[in-house]
Amino acid sequence: MTALPSPVSSFPWPGRVLEGPAAWRGAELARSETWIHRFSAGELAELDGALAGVRGLPRPVLDVTRENFVLPTLGPLLAEVKRELLRGRGFILFRGLPAERYTLAELATLFWGLGTYLGTAVSQNGQGHVLGHVKDLGYDANNPSTRLYQTNQRQGYHTDSADLVGLLCVRPSMRGGLSSLASTVTVYNEMFRRRPDLARVLFEPFHTDHRNEYRPGHKPYFSIPVLNFHAGELTGIYQRRYIESAQRFEDAPRLTAPQVEALDLFDALLDDPELHLEMRLEPGDMQFIHNHQLLHDRTAFEDWPEPGRRRHLLRLWLCPPDGRELPPIFRERYGSVEVGRRGGVHVPASELKAPLEG
Repeated sequence: MTALPSPVSSFPWPGRVLEGPAAWRGAELARSETWIHRFSAGELAELDGALAGVRGLPRPVLDVTRENFVLPTLGPLLAEVKRELLRGRGFILFRGLPAERYTLAELATLFWGLGTYLGTAVSQNGQGHVLGHVKDLGYDANNPSTRLYQTNQRQGYHTDSADLVGLLCVRPSMRGGLSSLASTVTVYNEMFRRRPDLARVLFEPFHTDHRNEYRPGHKPYFSIPVLNFHAGELTGIYQRRYIESAQRFEDAPRLTAPQVEALDLFDALLDDPELHLEMRLEPGDMQFIHNHQLLHDRTAFEDWPEPGRRRHLLRLWLCPPDGRELPPIFRERYGSVEVGRRGGVHVPASELKAPLEG
């Protein structure tokens, strides 16, 4: 397809279909296991050895570093994984960790220790939690202050406020709760082929709710395009519920008809089973995704009645030292666009916590 000329704008767009390893289709990946790494017996033994080496530290989890969580053979593999996350397909699933053998504290330590090879953990909320707990807390999904991961409702395709996002499944739900991933590049390509006029709309700013987690002196919402083309890379930042809830602020500009139509098509393409990839996370599974080139979703779920069996995932937001360059407009959401020092919800370093219950 011939590239379209870009109109005069401070927000550039590709004006063409994009290619490369990030442009995958879910239906094709579903027929393979190229995105799954199954731990070998030797790798599991190495993880156990690393775990034994950090027992008794003054602060569980937080004092675990790449230097003291020693992985002689997995370390080089994780370097390759990070390259695949940042420059390739954008995600991986580690499978085969026998979760039932470990306490929750040990699972958190293993997850954190492996994560240190991919980036530095950043806070996920205003309480300084660098280790998150994803579970249904019974909150109202329609309340603008609610973070959707704290409910059992579908989250909708979205991005988080970090370069890399990691999940470890402690326990799955009784039914539902599937993890779904979609390539931002592929969805943009499909939108460009069908309605390039609407694809262009996504490269202009939308107003997005901070959901009450913003710095003093700043507005409770921020303005940023859903899709950003910067330094030759397509980067997404999206949560439709947060775009819509920003309309509760009187000074936030109203959504226009073209913006609503563009978001509707974007969501319809994300829901296309040909484009996205669904997976059920089993106990011990660890999923890592590159937030800037993927959108992720979680289907609604029905949980077990017994408290000890209810769905529980651990989460990490990671900032790698070699991430992609981000446009300056990300600064309002990420605090900084400096590679290796950005993302998360900003709190003083002295307040960082890794709670073992959540």
